[in-house]
Amino acid sequence: MTPRLDADDAARLQDCVSGGGVAVFPTDTVYGVCCDPDNEQAARRLYELKGRPPTRACAVMFFALEPALQTLGELPGAVRLALQALLPGPVTVLLANPAFRFAAACRTDPATLGLRVPSLPEDQAALSGVSRPVMQSSANISGEPDARTLAEVPPSLLDGADLVLDGGELPGTPSTVIDLRDYARERRWHVLREGALGSDAVQQLLASAG
Repeated sequence: MTPRLDADDAARLQDCVSGGGVAVFPTDTVYGVCCDPDNEQAARRLYELKGRPPTRACAVMFFALEPALQTLGELPGAVRLALQALLPGPVTVLLANPAFRFAAACRTDPATLGLRVPSLPEDQAALSGVSRPVMQSSANISGEPDARTLAEVPPSLLDGADLVLDGGELPGTPSTVIDLRDYARERRWHVLREGALGSDAVQQLLASAG
């Protein structure tokens, strides 16, 4: 039976991140590890747990689309329409970041922001109550396979995390990475990593955005 997350789990996740902690949690694709995207000390812990090169950026995840659009108020209208077509969904979208937000997540490329808004399945729906964004990456050792179950998350990462949430077995295919940095000016986009959403589906969704 798939574990169902509840409001207490959402509150524990938010409290963990707010307090500078690192959490392992389920998403709509694979297990993730997360922290406060504005807390450099927490970000360093996350990188150390993963063995991830500290110059590589992480995505910033919002648990609902509207708070993301409100926070990123500088986004051009065309980009906002594209995000409304693609999200929530199993994608990571690269955006121009002229306000240089979330420096701990963006690392050495502060002009680029990776954005995730997961399409929460019913048993994770309570996570929509997490009102703050998180800096997130896959819950694996850098370069190793993604985790579909908690049992596949490396023990060292589980032991080092301040909170672990069990979402049962997940789909297991990571998010598709879409570059929208040139979308506002030229309507150009590129799939940088094929993942849970195919390129044809991406094209259809963006075409629907107008």
